[in-house]
Amino acid sequence: MSVGRWTLVLGGAALLILLVRWLLPGSETVEYVTAVAQRGPIVAEVTATGRVEPRQSVEVGTYVSGPILAVDVDFNARVQAGQRLAQIDPRTFEGQLAHARADLALAEAGVERAAAALELEQSKLKRSKSLAGKAVVSSEELEIAHSNERQAEAELAVARAQVERARATVAEAEVNLSYTHIVSPIDGVVVLRAVEVGQTVAATFQTPVLFVIANDLERMQVLSFVNEADVGRVRAGQLATFTVDAFPAQPFEARVRQVRHASAEAEDPQAVVSYVVTYDVVLDVDNPHGLLRPGMTANVKIVTAEQDDVLRVPTAALRFRPPGSKAALGGGGRGTVYRLVEGAPELVEVELGLADDLSTAVSAPGLAAGDDVVTRMDVTSGEGGWSMFGSGRRRR
Repeated sequence: MSVGRWTLVLGGAALLILLVRWLLPGSETVEYVTAVAQRGPIVAEVTATGRVEPRQSVEVGTYVSGPILAVDVDFNARVQAGQRLAQIDPRTFEGQLAHARADLALAEAGVERAAAALELEQSKLKRSKSLAGKAVVSSEELEIAHSNERQAEAELAVARAQVERARATVAEAEVNLSYTHIVSPIDGVVVLRAVEVGQTVAATFQTPVLFVIANDLERMQVLSFVNEADVGRVRAGQLATFTVDAFPAQPFEARVRQVRHASAEAEDPQAVVSYVVTYDVVLDVDNPHGLLRPGMTANVKIVTAEQDDVLRVPTAALRFRPPGSKAALGGGGRGTVYRLVEGAPELVEVELGLADDLSTAVSAPGLAAGDDVVTRMDVTSGEGGWSMFGSGRRRR
């Protein structure tokens, strides 16, 4: 006989011996592990992760290009709206403004010249009309005088339009010069500075970000990412708590301000993790002591429902089924538990309520606070044993 066949024979014999030992009367001991049904509060929560952010932050860039001549603020500096943050070398833009103003002066002189030419042509036309009445000037000469006057009027209009264009160029040059002063658009705190003196910034196809200003770090928000299976239970106004890695033992209180309809993946395709769809839920949180900082990772718990005084049992008790039981696993808000009565499990049908991580609220005429409910059954023989899943205290 081959080694493989001997292995199969020995394995089958060992299995048969174990089965016979388990079936022999008096060779096994049954232990019921129980927990006590209790009254108390129960809180249903949704867990999520997120990041701490300012409620409002503005990226400050530049519209014009050039070398940085000065940087007036640093990280964590408090700034006022309109305060200068940095300056780009203005000499190029000052030259453009001077050129534009010279063009404006030239255009205004052109208006004066065109106006004088029009006045001359109008005098000529007036004299031609007078002489034409005395038959001294021919009709052809009179028509030429009319044409010259109209041309002079048109040239004056062109000169005035050139003045308006030159004024617009001056205004644009003034604006570009003003853009060399990088100013804060809001009151707030500098949370990012991405520029140094001497650095050249190029505002070509994309505006470079030089500073990020947060308006108020004492009132912040948490952008949390809630799984699509849980988002249906989240509503604006619900209370929440979260912790951050910097202060793991200190929970921070927050409140749901917004549940966004678009998924995080729709807003940012890079946000998808393991093909799990999440939705952005925004929480408001006060930060009077400045412990929270932008970018911190938050471990969030959102309270979706709570009850103060309910009968609750371990969720493991709802999953327990003794061998040979035909009781259904429950559904439609109903379930079963087994109450231990004189050492034997007794089936009790229950109505299911709120559930948290460990317990589930139940109601049933045959179950009261203080009753022992079975969470697991251990069957042991002289050499070993097996158990049904669950947790609690042992009863024989």
